[in-house]
Amino acid sequence: MRGPRAFARTLCRGAPALWPRGREGARGGSVVAGAKNAQAQQLQQQTVLVCPGSPSSSSFSSSASSSSSSSPSSSAVLLALRKHFLPVSFHTAAWDMAPGLDVGSGTRDGGLLNSYEAEPDRVAVIGSGNWGSVAARLAATNARRLPYFQDEVRVWVYEEKLSNGELLSDVINKTQENVKYLPNVKLGPNVVADPNLETAVKNATMLVFVMPHQFIEGICQKLKGKIRPDAKAISLIKGMEMGDDGPRLISREISEQLGIDCSVLMGANIANEIAVEQFSEATVGYRDDKETADKWVQVFGTPYFQVTHVQDVEGVELCGTLKNIVAIAAGLVDGLGMGNNTKAAIMRIGLKEMILFSKLLFPSVQDATFFESCGIADLITTCLGGRNRKVADAFSKHGGKRSFDELEVELLNGQKLQGVLTAKEVFGLLKAKDWEESFPLFSTVHAIATRHLPPSAIVEYSERAPRKIVLFNLYNFGAATSFPVSRRSVSPSKEERSVPPTQMSPSQLMEDARQIKNSASI
Repeated sequence: MRGPRAFARTLCRGAPALWPRGREGARGGSVVAGAKNAQAQQLQQQTVLVCPGSPSSSSFSSSASSSSSSSPSSSAVLLALRKHFLPVSFHTAAWDMAPGLDVGSGTRDGGLLNSYEAEPDRVAVIGSGNWGSVAARLAATNARRLPYFQDEVRVWVYEEKLSNGELLSDVINKTQENVKYLPNVKLGPNVVADPNLETAVKNATMLVFVMPHQFIEGICQKLKGKIRPDAKAISLIKGMEMGDDGPRLISREISEQLGIDCSVLMGANIANEIAVEQFSEATVGYRDDKETADKWVQVFGTPYFQVTHVQDVEGVELCGTLKNIVAIAAGLVDGLGMGNNTKAAIMRIGLKEMILFSKLLFPSVQDATFFESCGIADLITTCLGGRNRKVADAFSKHGGKRSFDELEVELLNGQKLQGVLTAKEVFGLLKAKDWEESFPLFSTVHAIATRHLPPSAIVEYSERAPRKIVLFNLYNFGAATSFPVSRRSVSPSKEERSVPPTQMSPSQLMEDARQIKNSASI
């Protein structure tokens, strides 16, 4: 298969008559065919096409008044060039500004083709559930539209036999629709479902991981030695693994097992809403490689799905992980029939615990990350909707008599619940570090999920123990603890108030919380 450079050389040498009139001979002219308005004419001045190998590296130009006789042929050539050569730095909004415009464009170093020494990136999606199908649809839309991605997007499908006897992957390829996990939504003609993991990722340079987090270790084991060494990964998985050495984020697990860079994408992303193109946002978290982060924005970003990036992988990922525990608490409140005031209080308490937990584990986590889509926005939408809130609501309405596992099977149509497992893993760490009392909401959610406490305990502790409240040290960002109600107020000393919250380390925050707890009396 001939590459872009050979393709361009053929066009420039062998078919000069196809171009609109004008060959000025200066390196870096413009090519514009069919400009129909003033906007297009302005855009014409900003577009560049350089064809190495043609005599004196000629440039070609035309105005909006080019003769109609040459337009059809030049348009056909330019459409092909646009697909193969439009550089990454050329913002795709240009096509929205001038939809009738056919443009070949080049950038730095005087050469369009210099940015295309390599083949376009190939995207593969590992996982085909509800969110995985939506991610594939977004990637496929941009792969068809943008020249720096290969058209085909392969999706690894965990093969299932449907009720009619057909295989899920066959139905997806036949109908362009994931009839089980995302019915009535077309994924796109360039989405290919593949039940073979090895062939699904073959030659892929951009790997999208989107599956329940409890399966990631097994998947990575199967992928070892099967992926390109220069591949980049991104995790859309919300959860964490607990190892002997403590918590391990999914992005770190992928990076270490496969030896590749792994970013994350999190946000207020209820899949069914994005599937029907309702406006929403997401956040890409990256470590050091901003160029790759820019690529991930291009993979997923659309006018209705706005994606930004921040250099804070741990912060972005922990937001997406911990909010599921808070969503369980919100669902329990709904099932108890309580109102918006109670749910708002639960969400606020949950956000405080999310911030403190994240900073204790990773001091580099940025405060600003919690105000991105991956933070407060994702927390709000998950507590108002989503599978964790839904199942917790049902659990609470049944008085805790039916297990989360049972309700998951009944209500989620094969999807997996993340909040209960995450609560278990987080509580294991809290207990190991003697942090339970500093995280009353997280601890209580786990106790309810394991049936050690009734659903009502989310807002009221067991009557067998002294009634407790949650006290937030308002003078120190994120420090929280629980203790028996005191008959006297507890306030920090002048010396404590003199220390700005931003100057306190996570260990200081924890020590401050413990001191407040110990100073309280009944």
